[in-house]
Amino acid sequence: MFLWSVFTHVLLPILVMVSFGWLIDRRSRLDLSSLVKLNIYLFVPAFIFVNVVDSNLSGAAAARIMGFTACIIASMFVLSALVGRGLRYEPGHTRALQLATMFYNSGNYGIPLMALAYPITGPLLQVFIVLTQNICTFTVGLALAASTHRSGWRLALPMLRQVSLWAVLSAFTVRFFHLPVQQVRWLWVPLHYLSEALVAFALITLGVQLSQTQARQNLARLGWALGLRLLVGPLIAVALVPVFGFTGQDATIMIVSSSFPTAVNTALIAHEFQADSQFAAAVVFYSTLFSMFTVTVLIAILR
Repeated sequence: MFLWSVFTHVLLPILVMVSFGWLIDRRSRLDLSSLVKLNIYLFVPAFIFVNVVDSNLSGAAAARIMGFTACIIASMFVLSALVGRGLRYEPGHTRALQLATMFYNSGNYGIPLMALAYPITGPLLQVFIVLTQNICTFTVGLALAASTHRSGWRLALPMLRQVSLWAVLSAFTVRFFHLPVQQVRWLWVPLHYLSEALVAFALITLGVQLSQTQARQNLARLGWALGLRLLVGPLIAVALVPVFGFTGQDATIMIVSSSFPTAVNTALIAHEFQADSQFAAAVVFYSTLFSMFTVTVLIAILR
């Protein structure tokens, strides 16, 4: 009964919103590319900017959260490379595995989940997890995906076009110089509206993404990706929590955040740079479905 309570109060609302996107796409076949562009270039940057500027967390606390998240990403990078080498994957397959395990859905899955499960502290910490994930996705992730046919300075070109990175830089500039951006109503009010719209729009986009995913894949490869992302990720987080000094509910939030399914952006990046995009999309699909069980159990255990 406790597991059911956790599921209905935390995971089921997310599943319902994702289902709306899935059903609408099955009926009308939406343009996924346009939805993704709205997320990446409008809603996510606005969310990052507004929440970083508004955050009451100290610089030291934010740095701890970002350092913790970066360590999870780095650990997944190393483990996925070892698995790829051990199983003799082709370089493209190994990079797809790394993309699928390193970057998790901290935005359109993690933000609403934290708001439902830990409404006071969860979103406050989650914004810096999203920030770190976006920085790493659009730098390291792009470099991994593009490395099949780009090298040297050309790897940096796609990074410079990512609005999220400029939103991060702008938000930290505003905080550092104490600029009164909230008083510029013609700018702040639209950004605030866009930030609040992220959760619903992103979950619907996720539903459309899942609807259009070709889910058939090699089961062994898929199993390794799902195991690393959904099971090994939280175990690494448990080991790292005391290292970074997290305690109480903060520790719980950091562990839960590491258990989220593969980020939708990884499939989009893999598609853009021809890095085994069907596998990446399938991992997004199955990890999102299986996370409904694994995340529910993890939250119940930690409570």
